[in-house]
Amino acid sequence: MKFPARTLSALAVWAIAAAFASPQAPPPAVGVVFSMSNAASGNEIIVFDRAPDGTLTLSPTTYPTSGMGTGQALNSSGSLAYGRDLNHRWLAAVNAGSGDVTLFELTGTSTLQMTSTVPSGGDKPISVALRDDVLYVLNAGNPNNVSGFTIDQQGGLTAIPNSMRPLSAATTGPAQVGWSPKGDELLVTEKQTDLIDIFSMDGSTNLATSMASLPSNGPTPFAFKFLGGKKMLVTESFNGQTDASSLSCYAQQGQTLTLLDGSVTTTETTARWLTTSHNKKFAYTSNFVSGTISGFQVTLNGKLTLLNVDGVTATTGPSPADLATATTKYLYVLNSGDGTISGFKVNRATGALTSLGASVAGLPTSGAAGLIAF
Repeated sequence: MKFPARTLSALAVWAIAAAFASPQAPPPAVGVVFSMSNAASGNEIIVFDRAPDGTLTLSPTTYPTSGMGTGQALNSSGSLAYGRDLNHRWLAAVNAGSGDVTLFELTGTSTLQMTSTVPSGGDKPISVALRDDVLYVLNAGNPNNVSGFTIDQQGGLTAIPNSMRPLSAATTGPAQVGWSPKGDELLVTEKQTDLIDIFSMDGSTNLATSMASLPSNGPTPFAFKFLGGKKMLVTESFNGQTDASSLSCYAQQGQTLTLLDGSVTTTETTARWLTTSHNKKFAYTSNFVSGTISGFQVTLNGKLTLLNVDGVTATTGPSPADLATATTKYLYVLNSGDGTISGFKVNRATGALTSLGASVAGLPTSGAAGLIAF
């Protein structure tokens, strides 16, 4: 087909303009993923904007905590924690290198305002638990302990007098602190002792009144998460034995744990971190050594069944660590081996995971920790 000279000239101009046009702008963010550098030179919150299709873009804005990280793996779950009261949304972060904890207020979809940084009540804080206007910190230094703080309406943190409570021993290798669904108990996993600590809490004083240390069904309990009511999932690393890590489900009532199912193998190595789908029908472990995610179906009575016979629901980047889900659709994992985040779409009916594409860089390749997604 022949085009008139005038048409050819117009086409040439269009082609040149297209060649030099700016790249198409990414779609507007509808959500966010927060992580933490844990850098020894200065800890900061790192932000990834989430597009409607779940893909992430590294934000140029970071939020210093005014504290120091360690630059090395914290070997813990919950180094970042989210919570809210009637008027505010809070994000708490540990500064394990400087022995303090920082609180931010979320002032927009992905914007933060630091409100307070205070000593953690111990040495080497590695995990935090937020509920309403109360924050508890797990300190992994010697001696191991938990310490409590109240949050005022300006975001100030004030230590709760006499709230420090020791764990079962001076050195236990603690991994996570977290609240029971109603806030009646505070729980801690101990990797070295294979124990799960349950502190009974006085709701009027926010103080632990007693502690029970209960044996984990499998060795090296690490992360835990509740599925509504009193059903609690716990990952078990089995001391790093090859293809031996597992997941257990308990009914938690007061200072008692009743095993519902476990230890159900992942068939993978070193399951540590844990998340669940928003409909609470599925659970996912990140397998640090294997570089995979294992998915489980969870029944109403706590029965656990692998989604895939080989235990591989998805393949991640190197050394997958913290996991988080956003809305009903998406799951993210921090790949601590290369400082990236991988994203997956969650099938709400089957629990299957479909990759969202290439992992997104932007975190340090050593020591990055924590993952919160909206």
